Amino acid sequence: MASKHWIAGIVAAAVIGVGAWVYSGAGQTAAPQSTFVLLDGSQKTTADLKGKVTLVNFWATSCTTCVAEMPEIISTYQKYQGKGFDTLAVAMSYDPPSYVVNFVESRKLPFQVALDNTGSVAKAWGDVQLTPTTFIVNKRGEIVKSYIGAPDFEQLHKLIEKLLAEPAAA
Repeated sequence: MASKHWIAGIVAAAVIGVGAWVYSGAGQTAAPQSTFVLLDGSQKTTADLKGKVTLVNFWATSCTTCVAEMPEIISTYQKYQGKGFDTLAVAMSYDPPSYVVNFVESRKLPFQVALDNTGSVAKAWGDVQLTPTTFIVNKRGEIVKSYIGAPDFEQLHKLIEKLLAEPAAA
């Protein structure tokens, strides 16, 4: 019986240790090198994200959750854009460009939207296949959080505020 308690103690310590390691930021990984082709034909790279806290959202016009969360993403962008926050929406390769353009224009999306025609960006960002998938990238260009499905926007705003308060990349 004592050995079961000992093993449980070791497991608990390991879980707490891993949790502290992830929370401390030691588990953060650099955002993958990517080139985003924006709707206006210009390009943005992962390196361009540095210096700002950026929400990178993989979405599709055919995704009901994506469409439902878009007003919250717009609101989040508008709330923090003047404080060093940016948003980049990446339309999935299977989404017809004309549908994306129509959605962006009809919903008046205020942030940049990229077309991932070849699927290479989604592949680079962990082979994203489910939408919406959202990544939060800190000022140093590191992914600090990812969400599959709509995030809890109250918690997301707390994270954004924490990251905005951090010093800029050296």
